[in-house]
Amino acid sequence: MQGTIDGFSYGLVTPVAAFLMACLGAALGLRCTARSLRTCRPWKPGGLALGAATIGSGVWTMHFIAMTGFTVAEARIGYDAPTTFASLAVGIVMVGIGIFIVGYRGSSPMALGTGGTIIGLGIATMHYLGMAGLRVDGRVDYDTGIVTLSVLIAVGAATAALWVIVSYRGLMASVAASLVMGFAATGMHYTGMAAVHVHLPQNAGAPGGEPAAELLLPMLLGPAVFLLLSAVAMVFDPLLVTGGRKRERAAKAAADPCGSVGVPAQRIRPRPARRDPAAKAADKAAERAASRVGRTRRGSPDLHDW
Repeated sequence: MQGTIDGFSYGLVTPVAAFLMACLGAALGLRCTARSLRTCRPWKPGGLALGAATIGSGVWTMHFIAMTGFTVAEARIGYDAPTTFASLAVGIVMVGIGIFIVGYRGSSPMALGTGGTIIGLGIATMHYLGMAGLRVDGRVDYDTGIVTLSVLIAVGAATAALWVIVSYRGLMASVAASLVMGFAATGMHYTGMAAVHVHLPQNAGAPGGEPAAELLLPMLLGPAVFLLLSAVAMVFDPLLVTGGRKRERAAKAAADPCGSVGVPAQRIRPRPARRDPAAKAADKAAERAASRVGRTRRGSPDLHDW
């Protein structure tokens, strides 16, 4: 018997909340990653690891917020706790590998392609491993073509988000990258859910595993608190939010030997000082006046010639 699947049992509430959570995790993680890319301090690996944990937690929380709207009309849904939490760990590790590749290999096309591919595969692995923890009295099948499309969406969008965050600075670049990463996670999730088919036996009973209502709340509470603490930490560090630097610090960083390594797109070069337009005009007028005086003196007769 084919189960009746509804992925939007709460309407637009769950997809919108899931997308916002994915964007929040991506915004915090990518800003933390971008800040780490622009420094050679000893805590750079810690910053990259924090960025990976934040992105992974945001994607994982997004997945299960979206799953609260997933129902099978003929059966009760449960989740296997070890498999569910394993999806979080595997996703964070794979996202971390991709971020560390970009953090230490630079913004070359090879590094961005490799890092984005691994991050996209990490998001997809997190999703499908989390789906493996789904417990329903029946068989869950997937459409191979749609699954492939979902993985391509995750890889492409994750690579684009990485490219934006390593190529541009500032708050707007961070917002754009987080929106792209949020689209990668949410688009991958709902595309993957479109591939799901549930086949139920005629005498379907209660599923194994813990009930969804009892498991989802404690599952979401931990990552949500982690994201909140990360957001508070970044709010109290303005440079982590805006990516701005004073010109004097930029010049110092450019002169530092550390500025010659790392991500090529993030090397800081001192900008030439801009002159006041009024001062430029005054200098040009003085040059023209001096030129006219010189011509007048060359054209005047010498008194000794008389």
